Parts: sequence; C-alpha cells; structure tokens
Amino acid sequence: MTSNKPNMRVNIGGIEIINPVMTASGTFGYANEYESLVNLNRIGAIVVKGLSLEPSKGNPPQRIVETPCGMLNAIGLENVGLAAFIEEKAPFLKRLETPVFVNIYGKSIAEYADLAARLEDLEMVAGIEVNISCPNVKSGGMAFGAYPKSTAEVVRAIRKQTSRPLMVKLSPNVTDITEIAKVAEGEGTDSISLINTLTGMAIDIETRRPKLANITGGLSGPAIKPVALRMVWQVVQTVNVPVIGIGGIMTAKDALEFLIVGATAVQVGTANFINPHVTLDIIDGIEAFLMQRNITDITDIIGTLET
Repeated sequence: MTSNKPNMRVNIGGIEIINPVMTASGTFGYANEYESLVNLNRIGAIVVKGLSLEPSKGNPPQRIVETPCGMLNAIGLENVGLAAFIEEKAPFLKRLETPVFVNIYGKSIAEYADLAARLEDLEMVAGIEVNISCPNVKSGGMAFGAYPKSTAEVVRAIRKQTSRPLMVKLSPNVTDITEIAKVAEGEGTDSISLINTLTGMAIDIETRRPKLANITGGLSGPAIKPVALRMVWQVVQTVNVPVIGIGGIMTAKDALEFLIVGATAVQVGTANFINPHVTLDIIDGIEAFLMQRNITDITDIIGTLET
C-alpha cells in the first residue's frame, strides 16, 4: 500500500531535513526541555539557543514583556558556555535523529572563529547558525550584521575554521538587508536565515520607566510577520543559497506564506512559548494543505508567489 502523503523533504545548504519546519534559537532551549511535550524526531531541524565560549548570565530582569501581537525580550543571550554544552547538552542532542544547528555568537571576530573551530569535531553538530546581531565590543558595540564590511569579516573568519554547513542569521535593523545577504553569501555561507528580532521598547506609564531593565529589547511574534515576509522575499530574489524564514510564524498558514515567497524552510520561535506542540501542528497543517490540493512535493509550492 503506497502512501499519498507529499514529499516534505528540503535541502538546507547540504543538509536534507524531513520537513521544512525548524525551531528558532532561543525559543526551544537545548531541546531536552521539550522532550516530554514534543516528538523531537518529527521536527525538520532544531536550532539550540545561542552559544558563547564562556557562560553568560544574560541581562538582569525584567527580561520579557508582552506587547500587543508580540513579545519583547532582553534575555541577553544567557547560556551555559561551550564546555558545559559539550559535557551536559551534546549527549542528549546526539541521540536525536533530527539535525541540530548550533547558534553561535561572540563579542569579537576571534571569539566567533574560535567557537566555530572548537565545534568542528562535535559529531552532533549538523550545522552552525551564526548570530551576527551581536555587538562587536572592539568597534564601539555596533552589531556585526549592521554593515557589509563587518558581516564579511566575521563570516569569512568562521568559514576558514569549519567545514560544517553555515547559516547566517540576519538582523532586520539595517538599511538594506539584501546587501548584507549578498555579502554573507559571497563569504561562503551555505544558507541564510531571517529575520532576527526588531529593536523595540515598552514603557510603564505609572512609573514612567522602561518595562525592560535593559530599556530596549527584541520584538518577536505576529507583529513582525509582515516585515519578515517582505525581507525574506527580497533576499530570496538576491541570493542563490537557501533562505530560511523567521518571524511571527504561529500557524501552518503563516509558514506557507514564507514558503510561497521563496523560503526553503521556516523557523518557529515565539509560538513555542504559547503552544509547545506548535511545530508539529504546523508540519501537519502544511502536509494537509498540500494533500488537499494534490501537491505531491513541498518544493512545488516554494517560490510560487505571483506578482
């Protein structure tokens, strides 16, 4: 008996995944937190929370604030650091069938390069996602991904240190995101993910103080989806590497919008906090959409936007 289910497999920079639904860094922990809630092996790929060379406590509270149609966070990339990740987190991740991307960040180009080099021999690392929205402390705190030159420098340095597939995650807080995407591609990234959060803030009118201790934070959730869709559509037309869409994906319909504008896959972020089962719901919803329309392969819908 043959299955009439569509082929959901896609290729992300040399990594074949069983469906185009991934988790977004910082919203799914190190995956073990969701083990009792989700069949982790049904997810296309897992991106673990941002990793640095040394442990980081992140920012002081208050670090998360709900906003209309979204959420502001100023977690500050809290993480266990590389040594603890290898000893405590990697053994669990190694047991999964699902490909694992390790999201990395640094305060200098040397930190990025060192981290990539030290992940090279870790078997469970299918690929590396590079967060270039981090402040370069040696350049006055500007984000690496804010300018083409610094983007080129950090991606080039990482590419020299690893043979793992690279995915560069772009910040929307730039003048022209297509220019940054072209530079990342030129320096050897295998795929591009976007968007990271938009910078925002919230005020308590009674105290007249910011609701976040950090004053500003990253806006995510449904509020940013139209911006994310526009930027993904622009980047897809600019580069030849796979593009992964991120931003406000709550349902299968949201995910399909990103696929139709040309994203090869999507990452689900803030929705995980509301519904831990959301990734599987989205996978099922995409599959049902294709079956209802007799579409036999997910790739037949990717990039089909008519303008």
